[in-house]
Order: sequence, then structure tokens, then C-alpha cells
Amino acid sequence: MALRDTAPPEAAGPRPLAAPALDPADRARLLSGAHHDPHALLGAHPVAGGVLFRALRPFADSVSVVVGGTATPLASEEDGLFAAVLPLDEVPAYTLRVAYDGDPREVEDPYRFLPALGDLDLHLVREGRHEELWRALGAEPMTHEGVAGTRFTVWAPNARGVRVAGDFCCWDGTAFPMRSLGAAGVWELFLPGIGEGTRYKFEITSRHGGRFLKADPMARRAEVPPDTASIVHASHYTWGDAEWMAHRGDVPVHRAPFSVYEVHLPSWRPGLSYRELAEVLPAYVTDLGFTHVEFMPVAQHPFAGSWGYQVTGFYAPTARLGTPDDFKYLVDALHRAGVGVIVDWVPAHFPKDDWALARFDGDPLYEPGDARRAEHPDWGTFEFDYARTEVRNFLVANATYWCEEFHVDGLRVDAVASMLYLDYSRDSGQWEPNVYGGREDLAAMAFLQEMNATVYRRCPGVVTIAEESTAWGGVTRPTDSGGLGFGLKWNMGWMHDSLQYMAKEPVHRKYHHNEMTFSMMYAYSENYVLPISHDEVVHGKQALVSKMPGDWWQRRANHRAYLGFMWAHPGKQLLFMGQEFAQGAEWSEAHGPEWWLLDPGYASAGDHRGVQDLVRDLNALYRSTPALWERDTDPAGFRWVLGDAADDNVLAFLRYGADGGPLLAVSNFSPVVRHDYLLPVPGEAPAWEEVLNTDAARYGGGDVVHAEPVKTANGELTLTLPPLATVWLRPSSV
Repeated sequence: MALRDTAPPEAAGPRPLAAPALDPADRARLLSGAHHDPHALLGAHPVAGGVLFRALRPFADSVSVVVGGTATPLASEEDGLFAAVLPLDEVPAYTLRVAYDGDPREVEDPYRFLPALGDLDLHLVREGRHEELWRALGAEPMTHEGVAGTRFTVWAPNARGVRVAGDFCCWDGTAFPMRSLGAAGVWELFLPGIGEGTRYKFEITSRHGGRFLKADPMARRAEVPPDTASIVHASHYTWGDAEWMAHRGDVPVHRAPFSVYEVHLPSWRPGLSYRELAEVLPAYVTDLGFTHVEFMPVAQHPFAGSWGYQVTGFYAPTARLGTPDDFKYLVDALHRAGVGVIVDWVPAHFPKDDWALARFDGDPLYEPGDARRAEHPDWGTFEFDYARTEVRNFLVANATYWCEEFHVDGLRVDAVASMLYLDYSRDSGQWEPNVYGGREDLAAMAFLQEMNATVYRRCPGVVTIAEESTAWGGVTRPTDSGGLGFGLKWNMGWMHDSLQYMAKEPVHRKYHHNEMTFSMMYAYSENYVLPISHDEVVHGKQALVSKMPGDWWQRRANHRAYLGFMWAHPGKQLLFMGQEFAQGAEWSEAHGPEWWLLDPGYASAGDHRGVQDLVRDLNALYRSTPALWERDTDPAGFRWVLGDAADDNVLAFLRYGADGGPLLAVSNFSPVVRHDYLLPVPGEAPAWEEVLNTDAARYGGGDVVHAEPVKTANGELTLTLPPLATVWLRPSSV
């Protein structure tokens, strides 16, 4: 609280009168933290004979009211209550003089202020339509009625009472009960003198009589775990990415290059803060040519081993790496380097920590009241109640918050399938069908549609990406056509099938050839991203290079050939950190990528640097070749050249740009050189030049390459296919 070090001397003034006693029921509710309107009991109020002043200051020696420089003592009513009636005609401007252990300080009275939240905000909260909810709820430093302080607001409709507790009152909220603002279920209190950096929680008294401390669901900053308090925050960051923001939406993402490097920020370079990462991550990403980074969840989470997928602070970047403004600095640095930023967003569930969202006001609030719907059977967490307007508003506003406040360019939505199906991971009898008798969660569908429509309307240039692992129709179809409205969808089918194929010994691959071709049967049903994500390189699944069969040379060759195939295949691509240099060990959040594999002193560093060089060249060629991204969602942008050569383990296809310019991709997934291999390319070009060969010596291959353009004859191209390699060719001017 704001204090004045020198208090005015008590002076002779109007003789105070005894205050009328509080109604015993009101007194009991006030002192127990269960009163809905403490402002009606505390502060200054006209009464018969003058103005009644009453203050609640537990442990104070004395309290006086200061009017016009004159301090008049208030009489103790016990239990920290002090009151008196001054013979005044109207409520004056006043402060309180409060003494603890004989040390008097002058402070503003929180209970003399009108509500600092407007009727329109309350209406929008109640309707579930407040698209800037973070400006209405939470802790907002502000000047109110000419006094600097912080407005605290929280949605807790089932609570009997709510108080603010923090480091400014030794975590005893007795002196700071909040008022209910009516049917919206919002509680409010303006605390003068409280500013940025203050730690706080809400002390909630439930309708069942329980009392507990809860972190602010809308907190924009939080303590470093294992501490769990919220922190009053206001941003002072000045952005430097105006040019990026102005042009990021110039070309729709499905018609633009989109190559994503997935990063777990705490372990990419362990020990680095947001600002320290800003000095190295943009340079690394731009050197390798990725267009975007995707951060695994950066929202506040208590358990580091969850990788961020068990969120307790949806509006606060994790404090482990710095402040919210520090995170903005990192995003800004990436934008100024020409790199887009996607963040993983987790609206599918939240953990049961008793200080967070779970049973927030003593009853199910953010989670459904039906126990069959409330708990997620796989993760030991709660699911959100998507049918509740305020909960849906909390999540929709959160999506726009990250895009608007932190300038992120995309949201990858985690575990969408678990939201869409009422019977997800549930047996018969553990779920209830929807009103039509189906298993689709209609409320979750409506939420996702609203979220996508709102984000795309408010944030031009932003893309939303669904991790949806089933064949749900219309994930990337616009909402006005009945779709969910996502911009892109992870192609989990392609990932599963292609990795299963690559894990086979080459002699057996001919029996699984369809696993590499089947994706083209549905490639244009959605707008796809091809993901080799963190999920594929942990928990015994092995790193990408270690999934491959054969000796070390063959595993690396398979790895390189697969990346060449992936970058040429229709769809955008995503690669998890460490896989760009063929790290052999599974990823661990404890130590991150094995950067030492690239050290010049390491005997096999060249092997890993060769794969890294390939990724750099793949991205460079990809970005400069419109045929690889311009018609990703147009079937006319693809044509099989050879899709049935199962016995040879060979795949060949053409990609076309908007101007018809082709690129030919040929993959030989057998460990033998195939000489004089004929490919039918009628009418495409008289000659083709090799622009990429994953078998090149600089990548660690055997260097079976085509140094000169290869001419077509009779509509056929005769190539020498290197073993376990992918070759890209384009028409030659020779």
C-alpha cells in the first residue's frame, strides 16, 4: 500500500460520535471473508448525525481518519475494526492514518473508491463475448479517481467471498475483501499504492465454507516454480517489428513457404534466458533457412517435465526464462531476423493443482460439473467446460492475447482430437452421447470455430494449426462452410506411415510401398503440415536417425533421403530440434540437443555437420522453388512419375508452381545404385539439372551425383540413382 512516512498530527476538530454497531451477521461474514459487499460496510457513508467512517485493519494499534489535515481517531470495535461518526454534511476527501507497533503511516482507503470496472466490461464477461478479457480481469495497474494503484478482478461466481492477499499484507487477506459486481460473477477491488512486481493471490471462501488461496487465472506474470504466486505486471516493451507485422499476411500461408523448426525453449540451450536466447536462436534458425520456429508451450506450468503441456497460467509466459517483456524481446528478435513465431497452445486440459484452476471457487468452474466429462482419462487432468460461455471466452480471449500482446504468428493447438470426441479414451458407460446421439462434442466444435474465426478476424497474418490425429472432416475448412476453421493441420497419417516404412529393412520395404504413396490419396482433403515433432523422438520411439535400419552410414543415408522426400512432398514441414544434425539419442528436456556432436574435435562431427548442411540446402532450395509450396493445396500441383515401383523401392513425382514450372523429386530407398533408371517425363523439358542430391559427399554420402544436365529421350529421363538417397532435378537451360 502507498504510505506517507510522515503523518499529520492529531488536532482538535469535530468531536467524533460513536458508530452504530454492525449487524452481527454482516460482521461475521465480513470477518470470515464471506461478504459479497464489503464496500457497504467499510469506507465512508452518510448516516444520521454525520458521516460514518469504518476501517478493517487487523493487528493495527490505532486508526484515524484524516480530513483537511486533521486526524481524528476511530474507536476500536475489536477484531481489527475501527469506526466513528464525524459530524460532517457530506463525505469528504480523506485518508487513513494507521499505526502498527507505534509507527503511524498515512494511506488511501480502498473502500472509498467506486468500481474500476465498467458496465460494458461486465456485460461482455457475462455474455462470454469479451474479446480482450485480459483488460477486464486480473491485476491491472492503473490510476483510478486520481490515485495510482492496481485494480484486482476475478471471476468466481460460486464464491461466498473473495479477498486479495499478497506480500503487502503478509498473505493475510482479512483487510482486503472484494465486492461482487452482480450477476457476472466478477469480484473487484482497487488497491491504491499497489504496483508492478507485487505478488498476490485470491483468497476464496467457497459456498461450502472452505477457504483457500488461488493464483489469478488471468495473471500476466507469475513466480518461478515451485513458487506459485501471481505478480502484478504491466508491459513497457517497445516493439521493433512493425515491418514484419505489416507484411506477414501478404501471402496466405498455404501458398507461401513454411518450414518450421520446433523448439523446446528451456532445453534448446539449457540455462539461457529469453533475452540470451534472442542473441543466438534467430541466427541459428536463419542460417538453416527455416521460415518459422514453433515453441513448445511457453505458458506458465509448474512441472518442467510436462514440457509445458500442463498449463496453470494461460496468460503468463513461463517465468523460468524471464519476464513477459523478455519473451516479447525474443519474439521481436526473431521477427527482425525474418523468422515467424508459432506457439503451442493447450486448450484441451489443465492440471489439478489445488492453487490453480481446478475447482477454482470451490465448485467445478473451468471444468464440467459432470464427473464423466471433467477428468481426462489419459493425463490425470481436467478438461475445460466448452459449453460454458465464460470458459469459452477465457480460452478464445487467450488465443487472441498471445497473438496481439506477444505478436506471435501462429497457434498450434494441441490434442484437438481429445476435445472433439465425447468418447475419447473412454469405454462404454463412461460417456454420454450428444443431443443427436453421436459421439461428437458439439460444444468443443463450437469453441474451436469461434476461436479460429476470432483469431483470423482480429489478427491478420496469423495461422492456426491443429494437431488432430483422426480423420475428422473439415478441420481446415472455413467456419462459414461448417469446418473448424484451422489454417493448417498436422498430417499424423503421413508421419506414422512414412516412419513405419523407413524403419523397415530395405529388403522388406517393397511390401510396404503403399505406406509411402497412400498419403497422396488424401493430400488435398486438408491443408497439411508434415510433422516430425518432439512426440516422435521420445519415450522409446528413438531419434529420427536411430529409427533407420542398417549401420551408421546407412542410417544417416536413410535419414537424409527421408528429409529430401519430406521437403518435396506436398504440405509444409516441421522438424524437431536435434534432428537437423542427426542426433542419435532421444531428446531429453533435462539436457536438450547434443550440440557436442558438432564440435570440430569430435571424431564423427563431420557426419552430423553433413546432415545439418543438407537441411540448410533443403530449406534454401525450398524457399527459392515455388513449385514446392505455391500449390500445396492444389491437386494440379502434383503428378506421379513413378508411384508403383515397389520392387525397386523407388518413388518419383513432379511438383508444379503457379507458372507451371516443375521440380522432379526421385527417392531410391534401396541400398544399391540403380544405373540407367528410366523415368517417363514426356513433354516436361529437354534436359534436367540436378539441384540437390542427398548422397553428395558434402552431406556424408557416396557422391553418386549428376554433375552435368541429363537430357530426355523419347519422353524418358535416364538417371543413375544413388543408394538410399533423394535427388531433386529441374529443367535445364542447356
